[in-house]
Amino acid sequence: MTLIPEISFPLGKYVVSPSTHLTEAGEYRASVSIQSGQGSSSHCRVMRFDRMFASREGARLFAITQGWLQAQASSLRAAAC
Repeated sequence: MTLIPEISFPLGKYVVSPSTHLTEAGEYRASVSIQSGQGSSSHCRVMRFDRMFASREGARLFAITQGWLQAQASSLRAAAC
């Protein structure tokens, strides 16, 4: 499996880092890291998805979308507390 780095972007208080992975079968898998905080109070959540994609761009868009959804859901949970 080959890791293809992607560009991270800020989303409110979070930093979303999508990535795609080329499998030995020639398909792509998606993953995303969502980070918040700095220093000793930082937090990072990594999600890897089982779904396979025919293109790198398809996997990347899926990872970005999932990262956005998770960051929004985290913001809503924090606001409810």
